[in-house]
Amino acid sequence: MRKNFGNKPAVYPLPVLIIATYNENNTANAMNAAWGTVADTDRIAIYVSQGHKTMKNIMERKAFTVSIADKFHVKEADYLGIVSGNKIDNKLEKCGLHATKSEFVDAPVIDELPLCMECKFVSYDTESELLIGEVVNLSIDERILDENGNVDIAKFAPVAFDTLNKSYVVLGEKVGDAFSDGKEFR
Repeated sequence: MRKNFGNKPAVYPLPVLIIATYNENNTANAMNAAWGTVADTDRIAIYVSQGHKTMKNIMERKAFTVSIADKFHVKEADYLGIVSGNKIDNKLEKCGLHATKSEFVDAPVIDELPLCMECKFVSYDTESELLIGEVVNLSIDERILDENGNVDIAKFAPVAFDTLNKSYVVLGEKVGDAFSDGKEFR
């Protein structure tokens, strides 16, 4: 038996993305955006409303960073989503986060979040509000790497947004090997 919920998109997992930019006064700004995904081998796509301070900053600087929230910073990530950068200039400072200027783009890297995509602006469609960025560098804090230099998903503990239950969930259990486990059905 199935229960119908109507026209609600439910894509799982939906990563909790934190987009960071610089304001016109060079202070770091960030927002929580859950509507994003990989768009190509070197691109990311995120739906961002035109009214966000972050979008205005991106259009001005042509650069931004995208970090993935982890379970250790859920409250901070949520705060970045419920408070507008149009009203508060120092959102990162207010929630205890710190930023360092990216070596690759004119945007801040949030120090506490361990995985960050440093992006150049590619395009923005004002009708659909779809932002496309080219990932010019992926920086990863060594604290989430295993002994072989690979991301240890359990150490990382990335957070996903559960749209149906309006909650955050943590990812971390490996359940299979991609491009391998399905070979038995060939």
